Amino acid sequence: MKIKKLLVLSLLLCFVVGFGAFYTDIIQFSQSKKTFHTEKEKELLQSIAVNPIDSGQYFLHSKECRTCHGFDSTYYANVNANGESVNVFDDWESSMMANSAKDPLWRAKVSHEILINPSHSLALQNKCTSCHAPMGHYTAKYHGASSYTIADLDNDSLGLNGISCLACHTIGPNVGQTFSGEIPYDTNKVIYGPYQNPNMGPMQLYIGMDPTYSPHMSEGRVCSSCHTLLTNSVDLSGVPTGRTFIEQATFHEWLNSSAAADNVTCQNCHMPKVEDSVIIANQYLNLPPRSPFNRHKFMGGNEFMVKLIKNNKTALGITVSDKNFDSTIAITNRVLKEQTLTVDLLLDSITSDSAFVKLKLTNKVGHKFPSGYPSRRTVVQLIAIDQNNDTLFKSGLFAANYALQNAPVSHQPHYDVINDDTKTQVYEMIMGDVNGDKTTVLERADSILKDNRIPPEGFTSGTPLYDTIKVVGDAETDSDFNKYSGGIEGSGQDYVHYHINIAGLPTYFKIVARVYYQSVPPEWLQEMFTLSSQPIDDFKTMFDNADKTPVLVGSDSLINLNIGMKVIPEKEFDLVASPTLSADGWVNIKGADVNKIKLLQIHNMAGQLLKSYKPERSENSVLLKIPETKGIYLISLYVEDRRTTLKVIRQ
Repeated sequence: MKIKKLLVLSLLLCFVVGFGAFYTDIIQFSQSKKTFHTEKEKELLQSIAVNPIDSGQYFLHSKECRTCHGFDSTYYANVNANGESVNVFDDWESSMMANSAKDPLWRAKVSHEILINPSHSLALQNKCTSCHAPMGHYTAKYHGASSYTIADLDNDSLGLNGISCLACHTIGPNVGQTFSGEIPYDTNKVIYGPYQNPNMGPMQLYIGMDPTYSPHMSEGRVCSSCHTLLTNSVDLSGVPTGRTFIEQATFHEWLNSSAAADNVTCQNCHMPKVEDSVIIANQYLNLPPRSPFNRHKFMGGNEFMVKLIKNNKTALGITVSDKNFDSTIAITNRVLKEQTLTVDLLLDSITSDSAFVKLKLTNKVGHKFPSGYPSRRTVVQLIAIDQNNDTLFKSGLFAANYALQNAPVSHQPHYDVINDDTKTQVYEMIMGDVNGDKTTVLERADSILKDNRIPPEGFTSGTPLYDTIKVVGDAETDSDFNKYSGGIEGSGQDYVHYHINIAGLPTYFKIVARVYYQSVPPEWLQEMFTLSSQPIDDFKTMFDNADKTPVLVGSDSLINLNIGMKVIPEKEFDLVASPTLSADGWVNIKGADVNKIKLLQIHNMAGQLLKSYKPERSENSVLLKIPETKGIYLISLYVEDRRTTLKVIRQ
């Protein structure tokens, strides 16, 4: 008995000494900064909730992470070199990840599927909550529950916490082999992170979990479990067909891309990188700073739903500040406009009665564009106008509610050539039921009627993955869809050819091309809105009141065109395709056309412009210096009125 008491006293003494040393470190740090927050520090230290994870539990609510990983102006942590907050919690809480369990479209769609097949209710809810409310779902599963429903979710703070901190950071290193919401969690009270030699003490003491380094947290496969989703198909009577349908496969699209081959991961694009050294936790100021640091913005292409959730946050029980929502909306909008597509409008020829132009679209992301949930689409609009602003030709116009004009009963096919106003190029995936009719009921999806979403660079049909990510419909036989000259696959581009009637035109005209993105088009909701339930009715009200303006992701124009003008055919530039890189970072680009280069720009793989300048020339070569940081860089060269892009890897 005495030995046990001595042991307890010894442990207690070690804790007191250790805590005293830790607290002394904080005071010394504050004094070194010539700021004194002793009383504030005492208050904050005393306010930390010592709530280690309970026995038999596997996840913690994000509030347990906020104290250390949120923003507090008292400390020199969670800020970049300019003192601006880059804290994890504020970035995350206004994302679609944070609000996945309260997403009103998701809730309406679950209700829609149940109304169609009520006998499948438990299975539908159980599948849907596995990705939208994973901590609640898997806690129930580990405790022996056979299902986890929306009713369970509404009474579970872990479930309502959406895809929060531990929903990702407890995914085990064996991730990448299971999909459709089958998430390989490590249940050994381990929190995985991307940094080596993590500071163990604070997390062990306050939440009872071990921070552990693992490289999988920086790899694309950590996202795989939910970003490839297969569903079991049923016929119109709800009888299983025995077949599966690939509802979305963003992860597998990425695997079949140059981005994956070049190790440009999901995190590189969806979690903006900060190169500054960042102390990643408040109050523990003896922590070493980390670099690089990926912000937890999780921006994608769903600006529309982030806005809708912000505007209905009170009804949805969300307390996130408008400021944080506005930050997420702004960066999502910027990603859509700057990092998704390059749009080039090119003139082929002009005759006495016709203008022939082609629109070149280049996918800049590491998966199909658009990707993910099957409602998403990209619409190409092209308008020709004469000098009196009278319309000569129009394709891709929207109605008042931003549904497409001239929309056929099912869908627009993929076009290589568009020569009349009723045809519109729409990049989308269309689901078909067992009868081959278009459907938006996910469980009834049995086949793909059309998938002409623009593939990423490097995408080929020769991979074993192709049956998961096929191109379907007329795009399959389009000679310049995802093909370089000569028919080689992997360009990540499409050309749409337009034939415009200009017969009788007296003088000048112009052509304007605009490309729009819609994450939730009105047509996709029509089938659901024919039914009624509380979640459907609530979402319909929110949708009807929402700003449904599509996002303009790219545009180009040709002006001052006339019948007698001479057209110079498009040709490849005479430049070295693989520029040489010296050890100190100088790139030497050679070729006969280098003297025509007017401007050079360097971007990183996230699409951020790093430098723009006039070239330094020698005979038939151009020199430029790329950043010192290792990585992949894109060099844009503007030759006369054209642009080409070269890729350089600094190792």
